[in-house]
Amino acid sequence: MSNNLWGYQTTSGHTAGADLTGFSVEATDGSIGKVDKHSDEVGSAYIVVDTGVWIFGKSVLLPAGTVKGIDTEHKTIFVDLTKDQIKDSPEFDKHKHAGDPGYHAQVGTYYDSYRI
Repeated sequence: MSNNLWGYQTTSGHTAGADLTGFSVEATDGSIGKVDKHSDEVGSAYIVVDTGVWIFGKSVLLPAGTVKGIDTEHKTIFVDLTKDQIKDSPEFDKHKHAGDPGYHAQVGTYYDSYRI
């Protein structure tokens, strides 16, 4: 994964300003859901994935550094994580996400443990 967990990898194919809402998200071992929202904010870029029926009612916040590739033609994002790693991740909290810097630190600590 990227050295900067909260920034897109230069090899991901990400284009700043691109609308990723609705893109399918693929873990290394299968589909996990669709992008519900995303941010390109420097130092705090992320995607929020609605996991739908896979993890009933759960959304997850994935730092942009976990994105290894974006296929704009097929509207698919590939992340460098397994389904189990994502399933065990902290649940997206829309209330803490906006104003609690500790929340990003908590999420970052979880995903940092999987960085190469």
